[in-house]
Amino acid sequence: MHPLNAQVDALMRAVSAEVVMPMFRSLAADQIEEKAEDDYVTAADKLSEKRLTEGLLAIDPSTRVVGEEAVAADPTVVAGIEKGAVWIVDPIDGTGNYAAGRPPFAIMVALAVEGTIEGGWILDPITGRMVHAALGAGAFVDGERVHARGTGAALPVAAITTRFLPAGMRERIIERLPGRITEAAPPLCAGEQYPRLVLGENDVAMFWRAQPWDHAPGALFLTEAGGRLARFDGSPYRLGEDRTGLLAAASPDLWDRAAAILFG
Repeated sequence: MHPLNAQVDALMRAVSAEVVMPMFRSLAADQIEEKAEDDYVTAADKLSEKRLTEGLLAIDPSTRVVGEEAVAADPTVVAGIEKGAVWIVDPIDGTGNYAAGRPPFAIMVALAVEGTIEGGWILDPITGRMVHAALGAGAFVDGERVHARGTGAALPVAAITTRFLPAGMRERIIERLPGRITEAAPPLCAGEQYPRLVLGENDVAMFWRAQPWDHAPGALFLTEAGGRLARFDGSPYRLGEDRTGLLAAASPDLWDRAAAILFG
């Protein structure tokens, strides 16, 4: 586990207990905003990020924090994310679900040093499940080491998010799915999707949006568990790249199989 695991775990659980869960299904209409199409922020997101930011800087004052809502307010905050020691924070992942009063949603934190993700944490506030990974030290669920295992199904079970894809690409991919992929409903929450890949519920997931706060913790968790995350062309996922499109799979073999099906 990461050397800071206990401190980060405790902070995230405190924010969940004191901010996120008390406000779940208790938000007033004026506490929910639409930043862009299908991109929501709530008063709970903002307070969660404030508390997480304060707590993470208290753990290590030499770091800085790149939070989703801070970047929404000032896009320059994300600049240089690949330099120095940086906490990456998604105060509530799956805000659309949270705002609608339904699960899943998650609190997510990653620690990157010089562009390398060294620690990742994903907390499910409803169940209390903590997903954690440390670079070179493995992937863990509630403290128990795990290895990605896939579903074992004849056809890959894939959560394919196509709604944000460019129209031409969307049509080509949808045409390729019948008889080659078993579609699974995307949870609309990366903090739930990555655990599903490791825990044998899904084999493959495809994302178009690739913001660091959505993917940094899950990327480390998946790869430390033995899975693979890469761009559609097979190039590695790196912090600081302003690119779209990610394909994730429970194993390198499943990644190759899915890429051949989806992209030819």
